[in-house]
Amino acid sequence: MPDEMKEIFGEVTRKPPYDPELAPFVHVFGDTRSMLSYDQLPAIRQTTAQTLVTGKPLDLTVDGKVTVEERQVPGPQGAPDITLLILRPSENLGPKAALYHIHGGGMFVGDRRLGVDALLSFVAAGKAVVVSVEYRLAPEHPDPAPVEDCYAGLVWTARNTTELGIDPERLIVVGGSAGGGLSAGTALLARDRGYPGLSHQVLMCPMLDDRLQTHSSHMVEGETSWDRRSNLFGWTALLGDRRGGPDVSPYAAPARAVDLSGLPRTYIDTGSAEPFRDEILDYAGRLSEAGVSVDLHMWGGAFHGFESLAPDTGVSRASLATRQDFIRRAVES
Repeated sequence: MPDEMKEIFGEVTRKPPYDPELAPFVHVFGDTRSMLSYDQLPAIRQTTAQTLVTGKPLDLTVDGKVTVEERQVPGPQGAPDITLLILRPSENLGPKAALYHIHGGGMFVGDRRLGVDALLSFVAAGKAVVVSVEYRLAPEHPDPAPVEDCYAGLVWTARNTTELGIDPERLIVVGGSAGGGLSAGTALLARDRGYPGLSHQVLMCPMLDDRLQTHSSHMVEGETSWDRRSNLFGWTALLGDRRGGPDVSPYAAPARAVDLSGLPRTYIDTGSAEPFRDEILDYAGRLSEAGVSVDLHMWGGAFHGFESLAPDTGVSRASLATRQDFIRRAVES
């Protein structure tokens, strides 16, 4: 590890053991952190896309049960338009819940299609409309561009609920990893700007804290899909020299928010052996203290992204079933 990384992190701290079924997947990505640099970003993005796309292309129509549309909508004031991927049930059975999806990717990779497969079943069953936002990526577009893009897409969705067949009382923001952090930041913006109202937020292993001062942020190095070097790279791409300093907005790093009252009912989860663990546990506790209804799940022996990499293991099946059940209850409420 370079000397400057040691100055930031200190020594690697102790972590819980990996779940025995997940252990064979810990080194699947190799030590990809060695190539993390701005010069290598095009290659990183291409490699990530190739790694995440396996088998045949995803059928977003689910054999005709889902209509697929991409639409350009206004971005933040003074910024370019943004693209929304809109997935609606082919059969119109009245207003449905909206699952407003924000993709992951460490703030520097990914696109609007990444992760929507987890929500397709709700659209195909006629229970929800999915709107997935294409936000600008760091470092080319640092904070506040990503979260403001996400908020702009949410505002457009809320203003067009009638056209989209959405029940405005059931707006649910959903995101994983960096998308989970951006979902939390978007929910804070919606609360503080007074629009739109959200019924739920689903934060899957969210990236919440740029300060990298927790025990868990120091405990994974050279293993799994996301370690402490990846974390430093992602936050620095988003925030530059502001990372870890006093001038970071809670909309960029929601762990910095002092007041968590007035936020929607929350689902939040983490693995016990991932860098985001401690910031997630703290955020969930403070949400609950602020009077927010919180469903918190920590999965023993699980690393970041375990359900995607090893979906057939016992802990992944349990995690996915629990999360899907929460979303089902949210869209049907």
